Amino acid sequence: MSERLVGILIDALPKLLMYGVTVTIPLTILSFSLALVIAVIVAMIQYANIPILKELCRFYIWIIRGTPLLVQLYLVFYGLPSLGILLDAYPTAVIVFGFNEGAYMAESLRGALESVPKGQLEAGYCVRMTYLQIMWHIVLPQAFRVAFPSLSNSLISMVKGTSLAATITVTEMFKEAQVINGRVYESLGLYTEVAAIYLIFCSLLTIVQRKMEKRLSSYGGQK
Repeated sequence: MSERLVGILIDALPKLLMYGVTVTIPLTILSFSLALVIAVIVAMIQYANIPILKELCRFYIWIIRGTPLLVQLYLVFYGLPSLGILLDAYPTAVIVFGFNEGAYMAESLRGALESVPKGQLEAGYCVRMTYLQIMWHIVLPQAFRVAFPSLSNSLISMVKGTSLAATITVTEMFKEAQVINGRVYESLGLYTEVAAIYLIFCSLLTIVQRKMEKRLSSYGGQK
């Protein structure tokens, strides 16, 4: 490793970290929050077995899971302007990432909801709770404990997936690495550095995930 490359990597590190903390992480949090809201709504509709809405949810999941994320980004950012719908790059990334991951998370949450014994619903009705009260206070908390590993894996995956936002001009961590590389032409070193930063972010989330899983399992055991 030459002195020039070392100097480039040292100079690039603060810039990459800044974009990682100020753009990549917020993009992940916003997209995941949107995905979680979508997942809960879609999973609850399927769990309630509402005829027309259930089919619409299945169609949404089929479309999202059957097409590449990159294609979805291009369709929304580059395709919709031909219909007169203009969106900035950052909101586009949030929306597309949210709807994409929401489809996968909805299936995980639906499976978790179906794992909750039906007797829980009957018990809720016996004490005169409404359906929404039963779902909010009894069924969903249990379902979230079951689905937590899958949902947290989705969060970790989304951290890495945000790098695709660079393809629609969002200046996040990977895009900044591309910009720097366009000046210094050190692809191997710079992309290895940005990969290491992604690895650190995901490793920290993995540590939090494992601690949370232990807490949830101990809570479940006490119950």
